[in-house]
Amino acid sequence: MALTEEIRVGRRGLPINGLPYMMRIYINNQVLIPANLVRSLGLDRVRYADIIMEYNGQKIELGNVRLLKTRHTDSRQFTIPREVRERYGIKPFDEVIIHMIIPRQKAMINAALED
Repeated sequence: MALTEEIRVGRRGLPINGLPYMMRIYINNQVLIPANLVRSLGLDRVRYADIIMEYNGQKIELGNVRLLKTRHTDSRQFTIPREVRERYGIKPFDEVIIHMIIPRQKAMINAALED
């Protein structure tokens, strides 16, 4: 085995490499951002992001969402806030379309440049 080969253990990730993508909401009201997408968008070290998603044809903007991380994978999850779930009637196992994920650090830099 060559030294440059990466050793992978476990299952293959979801084959999602770009936005938009459709994802089912978990029972704990969280939405998965697959590892392939995290790597392709460069979200590896991002803790907070602004997310634009769609539910039943309505665009929903979530600001300053914390991206939760596990130890052994690059995938992330975020929780849909209770107020948003109640306002739009979002329930576990419903499907949402994620249109945009903007890292919070970049969003703050862009806002500063606009002023």
